[in-house]
Amino acid sequence: MHKPHILIIYTGGTIGMVKNADTGALEPLDFNHLRHHLPELRLFDFTIDNYQFTPPLDSSDMTPELWVSLADIIAERYDRYDGFVILHGTDTMSFTASALSFMLEGLNKPVILTGSQLPIGVMRTDGRENLITAIEIAAALTADGQPRVPEVCIFFASHLYRGNRTTKENAEKFNAFASYNYPPLARAGININYQDQLIHRSSGNTQFSINRTLDNRVLALTLFPGIRPELIENVFRMPDIRGIVLRTFGSGNAPTAPWFVDALQQASLSGKVIVNITQCQSGSVEMGLYRTGVMLSRAGVVSGHDMTVESAVTKLMVLFGKGLSAEEVRIQMERSIAGELTIEQ
Repeated sequence: MHKPHILIIYTGGTIGMVKNADTGALEPLDFNHLRHHLPELRLFDFTIDNYQFTPPLDSSDMTPELWVSLADIIAERYDRYDGFVILHGTDTMSFTASALSFMLEGLNKPVILTGSQLPIGVMRTDGRENLITAIEIAAALTADGQPRVPEVCIFFASHLYRGNRTTKENAEKFNAFASYNYPPLARAGININYQDQLIHRSSGNTQFSINRTLDNRVLALTLFPGIRPELIENVFRMPDIRGIVLRTFGSGNAPTAPWFVDALQQASLSGKVIVNITQCQSGSVEMGLYRTGVMLSRAGVVSGHDMTVESAVTKLMVLFGKGLSAEEVRIQMERSIAGELTIEQ
């Protein structure tokens, strides 16, 4: 019987930190520190290797260049391992999971991101359960020997989520992440209960490859009552910006003032792609529901449906990085590439 071969990629984050006795601040240690506090890793009846970022990274310092490094690490070892577990700080974990879901095309192996709210060396740490269960999920197979969860996911606080559907919702509690518009792929209790019908699987004829070029000339802009015209106009006229994620009200509504509509139209005509997503935690943009949504559509804005801001931003980076035209990007932003949005049939 084939025994799984799992690679743990340690980027840094709270899970591998320890308190500095002099300053009281949390500082990263190396992966051997994690192994010391997790002797349970030796109980797995399969091979677990590790790769470590040097020095370990605070996730607030995550960049598109480091996403490329992560994708390269996976691609270079793709044929040697059955699954990958990425230890990552929680602050930007949803951005990284979203980016990787679009960068790793044709993925048919698990890539599970996890971390913790308390360091692994603390008695009440949540890191032990998160890491051990993430490894189990990365090694899990179906009855016919196929990977159980062949997509990019986040496992945290007993829940397995599609990575590009998540957002960090809590800085204090152990259940740091939520997936408001898509249910968990699995829940871990005494058993790990998978919802197989929810799991995304790449098309069988899609060869695994990575998108290594990301274009970070994008931004996210949150609307609010009283937003100044000059702010909107200056942002939309920025010559180096190619994509704008517009966080609108409710089901995709925005001001109807002529100056706002004109700014949208001019930006769209100049080749910028403007994607409409809601500020609400859950729900979807419906641009044909109210007059304001129709107005946005006529101005060239495309619907982001129920995408998270993390997913919309990183998807734009990947699509522009592929060299697509503005019109091609607009089309792809309204299509599900890696299960990131829900299209009503």
